[in-house]
Amino acid sequence: MTHVAFSMKAETPEIGRRLLLTATLLLTLLIVGSVGFKFFSPESSWIDCVYMTATTMTTVGYGEIIPLGPGGRIFVICFLAVGIGVVSYSAFQFGQFLFSNDIQRMLEARRMRHLIEGLKNHYIVCGLGRMGVTICRHLEERGKPFVVVDRDAELLSNDANPKWLRLVGDATDDAILLEAGIERARALATVLPTDADNIYVVLSARLLSNKLEIIARAGDEAAAVKMERAGASRVVSPYSTGAIKMARFMLNPNIEDFLEIGDQHGRDLELADVQIDEASRYVGKRLMDTDLRELGVIVVGIRRRNGDRLMPPPGNAMIEAGDCLFAFGSTTAVNQMIGSSGHDEV
Repeated sequence: MTHVAFSMKAETPEIGRRLLLTATLLLTLLIVGSVGFKFFSPESSWIDCVYMTATTMTTVGYGEIIPLGPGGRIFVICFLAVGIGVVSYSAFQFGQFLFSNDIQRMLEARRMRHLIEGLKNHYIVCGLGRMGVTICRHLEERGKPFVVVDRDAELLSNDANPKWLRLVGDATDDAILLEAGIERARALATVLPTDADNIYVVLSARLLSNKLEIIARAGDEAAAVKMERAGASRVVSPYSTGAIKMARFMLNPNIEDFLEIGDQHGRDLELADVQIDEASRYVGKRLMDTDLRELGVIVVGIRRRNGDRLMPPPGNAMIEAGDCLFAFGSTTAVNQMIGSSGHDEV
């Protein structure tokens, strides 16, 4: 999916407030002027009073089209003194709006909100630090739709790929998560700088969606326990994960080298869990009778709907609706298998 740069929605109300203030000042000036001219020239029509006010405000100077006495002329002098300032301020504000990037940002923000509203089974990344950038790049390389959320607009401008859908806002705010489409999302990853923020995001996300897969980063074991209690599906500690990977290099260097080589050649290897629904063409077939081997996919395990596991599954294992197949193979082959399983995303 093509992602397009998204401007901060919070900027839109600020722009709207400035334009609304300007329009309110002009409208107030028009009403005050029209009432004033009507007061000093009661026999004149309201249309003539409004017309006189407009020509006076804009200093066009067509002359008096309604009779004005000395009091009326004093009113015009005072009205001009105030009106010139208001009109000049309004002209400056409108000119600044038209010739700056504000209007472009407003239109872009509206278009991006429309694109996000159309997302389904997408991914949400909260936080654009080093881990956030890595997650976004991983999703982009695999063609997965996602939205990245961060409160730092400058960070999003500098570190985010301009093609990424993005929201500037506090990920702990329910309104921002709803704007990111959390109710329609498949999974959320929170990698904010502090454990407290990550716990708060986990809690908010879980309250908004009880089916969402939530992956959280924890700085220590105590925080990991709290995140799990708050509703996180998985908790990842960079330190423990890195240590485990180092241990794997020590214990199984050949396997890790194989995965690293495959990963370096176009990030080609994929291990995925594929959900099988009733519409899948694999339902009712034995594993040996499918075309998965021809596709280049190896099924290393099957988890039944009732929780039973087949590890590894025998060739005569029947594939049933509701099964979860753990498949290993190239990204292209796994995605092709996903397309046949009845699900759009993994």
